[in-house]
Amino acid sequence: MIYSDKIFGIFFFFQICIGLMGNSLLFILYMYIFLILPHKKKPTDMILAHLTFANTMSLVCRGVPNILLSFGISPEMGDIGCKAVLYIQRVTRSISLYTTSLQSIFQAVTITMSNSKWVWLKIKISTFIQPSLLFSWIINMVIYSEIILRNVANRNITDARSGYYAAYCKTEAPHYHIVTTFLSTIFTRDLFLLSLMTCSSIYMVNILFRHLKTAQHVRSITQSSQGSPEIKATKLILMLVSCFVFFYWINAFLTVYLFTVGKNSWQLESFGNYIASCYPSICPFLLIKNENRISRINYIKTRTRIFSF
Repeated sequence: MIYSDKIFGIFFFFQICIGLMGNSLLFILYMYIFLILPHKKKPTDMILAHLTFANTMSLVCRGVPNILLSFGISPEMGDIGCKAVLYIQRVTRSISLYTTSLQSIFQAVTITMSNSKWVWLKIKISTFIQPSLLFSWIINMVIYSEIILRNVANRNITDARSGYYAAYCKTEAPHYHIVTTFLSTIFTRDLFLLSLMTCSSIYMVNILFRHLKTAQHVRSITQSSQGSPEIKATKLILMLVSCFVFFYWINAFLTVYLFTVGKNSWQLESFGNYIASCYPSICPFLLIKNENRISRINYIKTRTRIFSF
């Protein structure tokens, strides 16, 4: 086994541990709020709960096989395991893309000026969150049903690459028209969601710039605007979007390169998987940094414990 493979395995291991810790903490927080403290629930909590769940599943299904392979352990998944792992990888990655886009749109609408023509959407957008999330799960599960039909376990790693290929999974007898249609659908969907992210981000930056420019003559207003929850939430979404877009395009270029070259490259494949897992690992810590309810819940628990004695 090559020394660099072990290095990849170590990086994957720490990445998964850190990412799972952050996403699990946030998911438990949202479940605690939904069940125990519903009066503290925010409209965006539903979006972020789906995001943390999708990130967790993506990290597990992408990271664990790569860790095993990096240390020379070939996971005996069989056809069912291969289909399940690859299917969950793709669906959860798409849910992560969709929820990040939805979050950016929601925040853009939230900070819309009262005299804007989109102010009517500001009132009704909260009612669209649950149906849109349900729709995203259904549509992505349908789109990636192609993986269940066309992919099988890779029992011979010396096979020539054809279509999708990994050390544990490969495409069986891909048809050109089917592959073209499938990839075109994925690319169109991703480009549409990334465009929505970009447009909403530009819109939020424009509103922030105008808001701060208007308030810059009054020092007290400027200080309060910089520390307001709306401004903090907007800056957070802009960081999330920037982070997602950055890692998405790096991974996309690697994927296209590996697919077109038609040559097995375990190092590049591992690097692409690592890049794809960067956003799910970093995302929860950006959210935690902006989540002041964690300290409040701990404070309430501490006071309750003190008064119970």
